[in-house]
Amino acid sequence: METRKPWWILVGGRQRLGRILAERWAPERNLVLTSSRPWDGETAWLEPLARVTEVRTLCWNAEDPALVSRMGADLEGLAAEGITFENALISSSTFPMAPLGSWTPESLEATWRMNLSFPFLVAQAMAPRMANGGCLQFLLDTAIHRPWLKRLPYSAAKTGLAALIPGLAQVLAPRVRVVGHAIGVVMPDEGSDPTFLASRSLLKRLGEPGDLDRAIRYAAESPYVTGEIMTLDGGRRWV
Repeated sequence: METRKPWWILVGGRQRLGRILAERWAPERNLVLTSSRPWDGETAWLEPLARVTEVRTLCWNAEDPALVSRMGADLEGLAAEGITFENALISSSTFPMAPLGSWTPESLEATWRMNLSFPFLVAQAMAPRMANGGCLQFLLDTAIHRPWLKRLPYSAAKTGLAALIPGLAQVLAPRVRVVGHAIGVVMPDEGSDPTFLASRSLLKRLGEPGDLDRAIRYAAESPYVTGEIMTLDGGRRWV
């Protein structure tokens, strides 16, 4: 008898790290992937995934005034298909850099909306749709330990999100577990100096998508883990 694959949802699963994780998970999991933009024109990437697993795509935009109702309707539609989620990763974020003195109320609001408000609203929508014992996971940043001085609003937003991890774990226990991942440099921005970035850690190397993948799988498959933030930064915070 064929064993049905579990369903995982990856919020922010369209580009860069999210796409790599989706490709790694596809052989073993059915996937729901979200993006802030419509999925038109992505067939070249999605078709190979669809050959090895079931894939659903959703458009959840943090700027959408109807975001909460849209997420509710999308999740109700999936529930009508019998889909519940054993694992959810909320990974979408923005990483703006600007010197102190140049921030405006609008730029602050946009930064905090994407990095704090949006993940919280997604968690609120996802919690009732998680399977018993399921794991709700958040992508944080090692900036919660050592703020990025040129990205202070981003660092503050991620620190606020980190504070939600134990709170949500208590609110959602015992049915749903909650875990955060404070990651270091995994995919450096174009134009950055990988050698310098690697030197700013104890292990003297950059992170790799596989490092995060292993931590996510560990949390998803560890039924006695909740309320924790795992730091994957190669020891950056100690340098």
